[in-house]
Amino acid sequence: MPLHLLTGAGSGIGAALAARLHARGDDLVLLARNPGRARELEAAFPGAQTVVADLATPGRLSWALSKQHLPARIDSLIHVAGVVDLGPVADLPAALWESQLSVNLVGPAELTRLLLPLVRMSKGQIVFVNSGAGLRANPEWAAYAASKHGLKALADALRAEEAPHGVRVSSVYPGRTATPMQARVHQQEGKEYDAAAFIDADSVATSILTVLDLPRDAQITDLSIRPGV
Repeated sequence: MPLHLLTGAGSGIGAALAARLHARGDDLVLLARNPGRARELEAAFPGAQTVVADLATPGRLSWALSKQHLPARIDSLIHVAGVVDLGPVADLPAALWESQLSVNLVGPAELTRLLLPLVRMSKGQIVFVNSGAGLRANPEWAAYAASKHGLKALADALRAEEAPHGVRVSSVYPGRTATPMQARVHQQEGKEYDAAAFIDADSVATSILTVLDLPRDAQITDLSIRPGV
């Protein structure tokens, strides 16, 4: 069975995707930011392996991974984890820029660098779950959008670099999705949250599975998901 390494499997889109992959019998390696989170993921997805490493500290990822067992190959590396803190540029402190850039961009870049030999081994694929904010920037979204625009640049460059190695690279851009992160965004915006108004996380998971399962004679480079009419 194919082996997938996922970040963000504990909530939202990542949890929905992990559930779909687990249900069909694929092998999972789930990145957890701490041992407590790892135990929660192991309970939620019996048989899955967990690896403890925190994307918020990209410089320590190499050390963290070196202390743990990794699979011999990775068929797909799927970046789903992310954080968001809103605010106008005039008010947003450096710490909130740094945290979003670390988790949303520098962490994925470093994790990709470290695991790329294992993805190349299987001529696998790398999927970056981006955001509509990776294609446009709205007021008070500067830091988050900057991290996601950067993630698009990372994917585009990596795609060209890894084509000779047979590695596919895709970006998925979901619109607003009904997740705990979306509830937090609404709290920051001072708006009432109604999950029914947004894309279901399982619908986004379906789109990611389409990217993963596409026959090898083609690749989906960029896929935008928007709410139904």
